[in-house]
Amino acid sequence: MPTTENHRKRILYGRRRGKALRKSQQYAIDEILPKLQVPLDKDPIDLHRLFDGKAQDYWLEIGFGAGEHLAWQAAHHPDMGIIGCEPFLNGVAVLLGKLQKDDISNVRIHNEAAELLLEKLPEASFGRAFLLFADPWPKSSHKKRRFVTDENIQALARALKDDTILRVSTDHTDYGAWILHHFLRSPDFIWDAEHPEDWLKRGDDWPQTRYEAKALREGRKSVYYRFRRRPRKTVAKT
Repeated sequence: MPTTENHRKRILYGRRRGKALRKSQQYAIDEILPKLQVPLDKDPIDLHRLFDGKAQDYWLEIGFGAGEHLAWQAAHHPDMGIIGCEPFLNGVAVLLGKLQKDDISNVRIHNEAAELLLEKLPEASFGRAFLLFADPWPKSSHKKRRFVTDENIQALARALKDDTILRVSTDHTDYGAWILHHFLRSPDFIWDAEHPEDWLKRGDDWPQTRYEAKALREGRKSVYYRFRRRPRKTVAKT
């Protein structure tokens, strides 16, 4: 695929599929996922229409894994329209099962690279975003695969409303430092933390994911960053 100034080549790292899906999961992928997928045929995406005009605001989760956090947020905030990005099909199947079980209808899914979605989101349209326990790609030769890059931070900033909070967490020490380094040098985000508790505790409205639970079992601590989208500069009218 050729690249242009506005369309950069994307390589989707990691697995797309794991073990064989159960019959019920395959049904969810074949019959339910197409109804919840975010269409990318329009630029920008019509969020009002995507959520049938029922959402008061829009949230975004990138890399939802098996969907524990996303399903919890959707169930506790039914007036929010939440888009989840996850290329791993098995994780999508698990989330679909949760949505069916709890009759959750305010979730839409993007099952490809998040960058493809970010470039088509309306500017300043999301009131909250989450990037939780993304693959740290710990090998030095693999760091270029990490989602947190200057380019992706800029894309997130474009989609977020002023003063919106972006939550980012990881249990990987090096990736935690990488995340902080990239966000601190971004002109679009502010880290308001003043005390260790500001990044060492999740808070009651930030449920645990299975990746965090695994990290705790294996003796690794997690960090919970909250970056605020800096208000856009206003241009004085003449």
